Amino acid sequence: MRERRRTGNVEGMLDALLGTGSTQGFLLRRDAVALGIDDNALGRLVRVGELVRIRQGVYAPRREWSTTSRRQRHGVLTRAVQALYRDHVVVSHTSQAIADGAPDWGVDLSSVHLTHLSGGGRRSAGVVHHEGSLRVVDVTRSREGWRTTPTRTVLDCCNLVGTEAGLVLANWYLHEGLTSVDQLEARYVEMQRSRRMLAVRLVLGLANGRVESVGESRLLYLIWRAGLPMPIVQWEVWDGDRLVGTVDFAWPELGLMAEFDGRVKYGRLLRPGQDAGDAVFAEKRREDELREVTGCRMIRPIWVDLDRPDATAERIRRMLKRAA
Repeated sequence: MRERRRTGNVEGMLDALLGTGSTQGFLLRRDAVALGIDDNALGRLVRVGELVRIRQGVYAPRREWSTTSRRQRHGVLTRAVQALYRDHVVVSHTSQAIADGAPDWGVDLSSVHLTHLSGGGRRSAGVVHHEGSLRVVDVTRSREGWRTTPTRTVLDCCNLVGTEAGLVLANWYLHEGLTSVDQLEARYVEMQRSRRMLAVRLVLGLANGRVESVGESRLLYLIWRAGLPMPIVQWEVWDGDRLVGTVDFAWPELGLMAEFDGRVKYGRLLRPGQDAGDAVFAEKRREDELREVTGCRMIRPIWVDLDRPDATAERIRRMLKRAA
């Protein structure tokens, strides 16, 4: 009876703490201890399935944790680790990109990335501690604490991930208007003494804020890597003073247009009362008109084509030759 009463009291205190909204999906051991919930009590709550230990000194409600995605878990863990280190660290690299809402294609979500305002340069369980090299222009502050600015985040990410994933991220930030090519170039010039910044140069040469999706960024990278002619991005097709449509990529002088054909695109095209079949039919009519007005052929790579780049590049190459 005493054991049940004690566990119930602990659960009541835990509910009160989690209900404050200050935990943002996590519970720090130090906060629990401050409320009188000791390690033995935390251990009991883990054993009975109320809590799950997500890293040393950090817990989360098991019910919520079990239903979250890997991306959401990364966000919770990022906020928790930032709370542990308080104002000594800045959320940076891909962890800040995820916090900004950037796509996570090609991003390793297994580790949180922090830059220390002094020290750093080590790795612990689930956390990469980067050595501090930030300037005032590189950081800003949110309710949770310090974070890198979009410009610095893009440059750091391009150092961390491959060129293709870096391009996906850079194009997203540019398309969202969170940074500009000029801002990236200016900060790059100041940081390029590091040999790791050589990879960033490739991304900046390809980055284009008119690219609208992950698939389009990956297709642009595929075209560049294969040594194919670089296309016009978001090419507008006009019939007199009427805009017929905008094509993802085009080589007008070679008579070829290309659109990345992801399923999500048809979802965006749906109007009230339409179903997917209506959207597909409308898109076919649009494509027919684009071909009639321009005299160009159309190629529509899909997701699986991006995972076989050599074959897809050869297909584009053949169509460019035929169109020419």
